[in-house]
Amino acid sequence: MGNNQPSARKKTYYISLAILAGMFFIFGFVSWVNSILIPYFRISCELTHFESYFVAFAFYIAYFVMAIPSGILLKKVGFKKGIMYGFMLTALGAFIFVPAALARQFEIFLIVLFSIGTGLAILQTAANPYVTVLGAPETAPRRFNLAQSFNGLGAFIAAMFLSKLILSGTHYTRETLPVDYPGGWQAYIQLETDAMKLPYLILALLLLAIAVVFVFSKLPKIGDEGAEPASGKKEKLIDFDVLKRSHLRWGVIAQFFYNGGQTAINSLFLVYCCTYAGLPEDTATTFFGLYMLAFLLGRWIGTGLMVKFRPQDMLLVYALMNILLCGVVMLWGGMIGLYAMLAISFFMSIMYPTQFSLALKGLGNQTKSGSAFLVMAIVGNACLPQLTAYFMHVNEH
Repeated sequence: MGNNQPSARKKTYYISLAILAGMFFIFGFVSWVNSILIPYFRISCELTHFESYFVAFAFYIAYFVMAIPSGILLKKVGFKKGIMYGFMLTALGAFIFVPAALARQFEIFLIVLFSIGTGLAILQTAANPYVTVLGAPETAPRRFNLAQSFNGLGAFIAAMFLSKLILSGTHYTRETLPVDYPGGWQAYIQLETDAMKLPYLILALLLLAIAVVFVFSKLPKIGDEGAEPASGKKEKLIDFDVLKRSHLRWGVIAQFFYNGGQTAINSLFLVYCCTYAGLPEDTATTFFGLYMLAFLLGRWIGTGLMVKFRPQDMLLVYALMNILLCGVVMLWGGMIGLYAMLAISFFMSIMYPTQFSLALKGLGNQTKSGSAFLVMAIVGNACLPQLTAYFMHVNEH
């Protein structure tokens, strides 16, 4: 009987990790579709670079607005119910995308993206710390990188295959549209819009199915879940005192700049391929798939290297490599810059999960609050890409 208990716990541990890996796959799939949506919205809604980057802004500002409410929700209902609510809210946003595509109003699209971002904010606030504490503290960075590699797999599939399904491979403006195009400009725009509806409908159904699976799954409670607060003390829904921990505070700052920089590069990739490297759109989407493959390989290889090297040392080396590669893009540009961007994707791979897990180390019953502040830092995705787009817009004029 005694031997069966550790075996049962081990089985539950692996099942929990497998479920969370599936969640991270969905995160990657949904989040990275934004990079594909930017060129789509530029065409269908006839936007400038600056205006089209509100796609990323609307999606990621939800992380800032909803991170603390997500932390409060998790304190009240626990990880399992919180994750289920997150999936349902994300599915709702994906369903609304279909009528939004029919209306073809950019403002409605932004509301949809905010709704999807809200659902993912809840999911990430719950899932990220769950992985870091579901096992030995010293292996948390490696475990989180392994789980996050499925995020990279979802991103790779979205980049390599979904982009080709959504984007037609033709890039016209009112001025360049062939005179003999059947139905003219409105028909072309409708064709581009219709391509978006089916993937989001499938995504919504998939998210609801996963929410149902979660209802019947058995995830172990962790940390302070289910524990009674200390006698005479009222438990805080969000503990701002956690920011007094210097490693968490610096982790929040690092996450803001890393997330913003990563999304700026991701969002610019297709624009760079078509505008600065002179590639046709179908070739550009193939390179985007390779870009995400480099990211996925970076996570797998990085996870393996963490067996021999300290995560914080690897983080420093990877950050320095990215600084050098950004210099290559700025100085050489063209195809050399494009290959440098593929390398940047590889070296960005371990940064988010490693920073997140190191920042949460040793927080104990403040883990949920710490996670909420780290998820808030994802607002860097809304700020820095918008700043980049503004400079592009100024240079265009």
